[in-house]
Amino acid sequence: MRHRVKGRQLSRTASHKRAMLNNMAASLFRHERVTTTQAKAKELRPFAERLITLARRGDLHARRLVERRIRDRDVTGRLFGEIGPRFAGRPGGYTRIVKLGHRVGDGAEIARIELLSE
Repeated sequence: MRHRVKGRQLSRTASHKRAMLNNMAASLFRHERVTTTQAKAKELRPFAERLITLARRGDLHARRLVERRIRDRDVTGRLFGEIGPRFAGRPGGYTRIVKLGHRVGDGAEIARIELLSE
């Protein structure tokens, strides 16, 4: 029974999934878009939006909470310096998922998750 179990397993252990989401969020904040499978994009969206909401706060505690997840100082600086202030007037919904079709090798559904422009 999977009572009260949220999210997708993505055929990974919990630690592998957490590390993958940390790295994908760092790539999303670095490049502003990531192309991945649709299931991974749907898992990344609430994870990344929570980090952006913390960056909007901008205080020291928020920065420490974000740095627990994203270990790259350059990405954290960009998140608090550019991305957080960009979404200061927006009450959530900072990302968009665009479906791109199927992958040639295994037929997996591919999607691009990207940050919105404003």
